[in-house]
Formats: sequence, structure tokens, C-alpha cells
Amino acid sequence: MEIKAWNFVLFSCLLVSFLASSSSAQTCLSQTFSNNVRYANCTDLPALNCYLHWTYDESAGTVEIAFRHSGTTASRWSAWGINPSGPRMVGSQALVALVNSSGVAQAFTTSIDSLNPSMEQTDLSFPVPSLSATFENNEMTIFAVLGISQNLLSTSQVWQEGPVSNGQIQPHSTSGPNVQSAGSINFLTGQSGGSSSAGSRTRRRNVHGVLNTVSWGILMPLGAITARYMKVFKSADPAWFYLHVACQSSAYVVGVAGWATGIKLGSDSPGITYNPHRTIGIILFCCGTLQVFALLLRPNKEHKYRLYWNIYHHSIGYGVIILSIVNIFEGFDILNPDEKWERIYIGILIFLGVLATLLEAFTWFIVIRRKKTTKQPHTVNGGANGVNGHGHGGATAMGRRV
Repeated sequence: MEIKAWNFVLFSCLLVSFLASSSSAQTCLSQTFSNNVRYANCTDLPALNCYLHWTYDESAGTVEIAFRHSGTTASRWSAWGINPSGPRMVGSQALVALVNSSGVAQAFTTSIDSLNPSMEQTDLSFPVPSLSATFENNEMTIFAVLGISQNLLSTSQVWQEGPVSNGQIQPHSTSGPNVQSAGSINFLTGQSGGSSSAGSRTRRRNVHGVLNTVSWGILMPLGAITARYMKVFKSADPAWFYLHVACQSSAYVVGVAGWATGIKLGSDSPGITYNPHRTIGIILFCCGTLQVFALLLRPNKEHKYRLYWNIYHHSIGYGVIILSIVNIFEGFDILNPDEKWERIYIGILIFLGVLATLLEAFTWFIVIRRKKTTKQPHTVNGGANGVNGHGHGGATAMGRRV
């Protein structure tokens, strides 16, 4: 029965971790178009519910794109463009679409030359042989073919949306997602990223950091504390064991999701490698997986190999906790978040350390007192027998005297 239970736990851990790691699949991959055109690459842009699909034709020197803006209305305009000078609006070569007074979606090109552009139709610095737009189901889609040169294959992209009043394009908002809609694009490799402040890659890095901090850096030490100090109390057996397993299994599942996010981040960042962080992360994943599988091979308490299994289990477990904390601080150095987050985690570690110290002292007190209590009956009984013996002897002597 115990083997079956562990099989179920292991299967659940692996299944949930698989689902968690695959949950980051992009929305654009499931999108289709009424003209049945398929594109080689796509990306979920990190702001304004926008998506970009594209296919690069190297022989023709063109990029066929479809820019989709979801959750919009007929009274708003949508725009996408590229900017060789950087991820900002000024200097961008843009495609703009809106629903005109006849209720038909129309698209045109414009160059953004100032912070208050006229948004009138102008030619771009590269040819646009095909351009159209559709508006269906509260989605504006711009279709275009861009004739771009080699130096524009890797560039910055921008996208935007705003209101339309009486057929005239009005300024967009200058706060929230509207100032986060810029990033990078590589039409050749298919790599795309959001703005440095709130891009999809930054969000994934933050998610990666949070998942690993919570799992490896908090739940794992908490599970170890539970096992070490609860099992001292006989009344907590076997509750401590199941709490330990639940805590460590949850940590493993969340940790695998964080690890998978890190692997995806690495694949999306060619040429950028954080070797110590990456190496420690792989070691943690391998050791954590070994710990989960080792549960299936756990001998009974009376088995002659149980001592060696305990040594292995404790060594790997404490090693994982130490490496986890080291790697979390490596991650802080890479992400460079607000100092408050690092201070919060340091505070959590201090709390766990103080808790472990107090529990260590308390459990030693319990163990020592229990040993004394175990030995005391023999001493007391021996003393009592002696006293009683002398007492009986005295009483007998007195009886004889009497």
C-alpha cells in the first residue's frame, strides 16, 4: 500500500510540474486568421493585448506580418511599427489602422517624428507593397508586407492604441500599458522581447524568481524544519511525515515550474548565459528529482540499509537547501529587483533560522529530559527498594523486640 501511495505522489508531482511548465505557452500559437494565412513566428506582446505574427522571406527580402490587437473597439485606433533608433515612438516607422466613418477598417503608413505627431499618411523609409486591415469581434488586425534591408532584421518594435473622435486620431494615454509598449524584434531568428520595464521576458524572469524563491528557498527549508523537530514528539507520528512530504512535494512541483521557466528564458536569450546560476539550477533540479524518486526506495525502519538511506536523504536534502539559498541570491544579482525584495527574503531566512534555533534547543531539552525519565525509574525503584527493605527490616526487628 505504501509503494502505491508513493507512486501516486510521484505521478502527481510530475504531472503537475509538466502542466505548470507548459502553462507558459503563448496565446498567439492558437490564433488563426480568416484568410487562412499561416506565419512562421509569433509572439505575445507584453502590453495592450497585442500579438505579432510574421514570416521572413530571405530570398525576396520581405517580412509578411499580421499585427493583432484584441479587446479593442471601433472607436479606437491601433498601430505597430519598427524603430532602428531604439524602443521608443519617436523615429518609428508605423502601420496604423482604424475604422473609418463608413464602418470599414483601413490602414496606412506614417512616420513618427515627434512626441505630438500628426498621424497623417506618409511614406516609410522602406517599401510596403501590401497593406490592409480588418476589424472583427473587437479585434483589429493589420496585414502588411515590408521590404526591409538586412540592417533592419534585428531592430526595435513599438505598438500603440488610442481613441478616435469624429474620424480623427486622438493622442493615446501616457501612463500604464501605453508607456510599456516597446521592445525588440529579430525577424530572422524569431526572437522577440518586450520593453525592459514590463516586457514579457521581464515578467517571466520575475515569475521565475518568485517560483524558485517560494519553492526552493522557503518551502524546502520549512519542510526540513517540520521533519526534524516534529518527529521528536511521539504524538506527532506519523503526522510529521505526511506534512514533510506534502511540503517537499509542493516545493518540488513549484520548483520544477520555476526551473522550466528558467530554461525557456535561457533559450529565448541566445548569447546571454549566467553560468553559476544556470549550473546550480540544473544541480538543484537533478537532486530534487532524485529525492522524489528516492521515496520509492525508502527501506523500512528495521531494514539494515535504512541507516545509509537516511544519510543519503539528509545529505542531499540539506545540500539542496544550501544551494537553493545561494542560487536565490545569485538570482537577485541577475534580476536586480528593488532592494526591499531581497531584504524581505533575508528577513524570512532570519525568521526560519531563529525558529530552527529555538526548536533545536527545545527538542534537545525534550530528548534529554526523556532520557533522564527513562533512567530515573531504575534509580528510584532501586532506592525505594532499599528504603523499603530497610523499613521492613526495622519493622521486623521492632516486631521481634516486641
